[in-house]
Amino acid sequence: MMEENNSEINVDELMHTIREEVVKRQVYSQQINSESNLDTSKLKLSISYIETFLKNAESRSSLRIKWPDKLNRFPFNLSAKFQKLILKALNFIFKDQREVNFNIINSLRESVVLNHQLIGQIATLKAQADNRIQSLDERVVTIDTSIQGIENSLNAIDTLINSWLTGIQKDLDTLNMRVQGIDEHLSIVYARMAKLNEHLITTESRIVTVDTRIQEINERYIRNDSYLKNDLMQQKRLITLFLEEAKKCLPEPFSQEQLQTFVNEDTHFLDVFYAAFEDQFRGSRKEILERLKVYLPLIEEAKVGTAESPILDVGCGRGEWLELLEESGYTSRGLDINKVMVEQSRSRGFEVIEADVMVYLQSLPDRSLGMVTGFHIIEHLTFPTLMKFFTEVVRILKPGGLAIFETPNPENVLASSCNFYFDPTHQHPLPSSMIKFILEMQGLQQVKVINLHPYPEAYKVIGSEIAERFNDYFYGPQDYAVVGYKL
Repeated sequence: MMEENNSEINVDELMHTIREEVVKRQVYSQQINSESNLDTSKLKLSISYIETFLKNAESRSSLRIKWPDKLNRFPFNLSAKFQKLILKALNFIFKDQREVNFNIINSLRESVVLNHQLIGQIATLKAQADNRIQSLDERVVTIDTSIQGIENSLNAIDTLINSWLTGIQKDLDTLNMRVQGIDEHLSIVYARMAKLNEHLITTESRIVTVDTRIQEINERYIRNDSYLKNDLMQQKRLITLFLEEAKKCLPEPFSQEQLQTFVNEDTHFLDVFYAAFEDQFRGSRKEILERLKVYLPLIEEAKVGTAESPILDVGCGRGEWLELLEESGYTSRGLDINKVMVEQSRSRGFEVIEADVMVYLQSLPDRSLGMVTGFHIIEHLTFPTLMKFFTEVVRILKPGGLAIFETPNPENVLASSCNFYFDPTHQHPLPSSMIKFILEMQGLQQVKVINLHPYPEAYKVIGSEIAERFNDYFYGPQDYAVVGYKL
């Protein structure tokens, strides 16, 4: 039996196998005929022998009524009466044996009759077998003819397939050569593309480097330009005021009021310096925006920042917190005394008021704000001013409003002993427990301290308990925020 997954069939071998099978069947049928004839003749001869034996046995097993001729000689030539007597005695003695013999003979006769019947049936079967064999021979001849036709068809198909495969092989060879040529061309293209990609990567890296440098130069130029413009404006304003006041008093000396005007303007002498200082040491605008996002959930929880409960950011500086509040959809405004920073914030579209913090807070009505914030502002105030500041904050907050103030953490040794004094306008480090106590004394409730901005893990020392304590003191939170609510 051929499997379905045979990919190739040998037609010649298949035809040869079929022919051999046909010849074998023909020879086998002839052998059967000859053997059946031989067996039948032998069987008839055996039955003839058996019938002869039965006739002889029947004659010998019949009842003895005559004295054998061979026994009429001396000394067996007895009288007729004595012979009859002996015969009767013998017949009586062998009566049972005679019956047995008759039974056996009858059985054998029936067996002969059965054998004759069997011979007849064998002859019938042989005739039927001959007919079937003849029919089979005819079918074999028909099959052989059909196979010959199939063989001729297969040979024609094989020739056609070989011709077709030859054409396909030629086409495949041609296609393979074309593909090989395309592959070689693609290899060259890929090599060129790889070189071009390397060149593009190098060029892109250079462009990024140049772009970064240009951006840095541009930012530096913008800052310097802003500083110079503001400084020139301040100088121009001072000169204008000086000339105006000089005109008023000349040739008389300056009055006390005129001198106070110059003194007030003198307080803004360091505005440009402090704006540049903030840009250098405060951190980039992006970093500050990212840090301030920690306070947004507190605003959402308190439900402030609406038109009825606006937010005031004291010492708003460059306006990062105002920008984040505006992006989050809250109503807010800023307050600062530095003219340069006020102009920078206003240029970004924020509402910023230029005024002294205490003067402005004292001008506000009671319960007028939803939240007051100050990031790195309270460390700039003297202690008496700080107390007055917190008093005003509690006064102007609405019930349910909150205050958030962030300042350097003096528990961090590096922050309190070094970094705090980067800013020459700082007064003193403010411990978190002290500020928490002051706010509670001023009337705020649920006051809590949030530690912020620890050093990265890479700075910390790995080791014993002493190392952990060292990390807390030197690389712990650099800032903290105190949060209180007005009930």
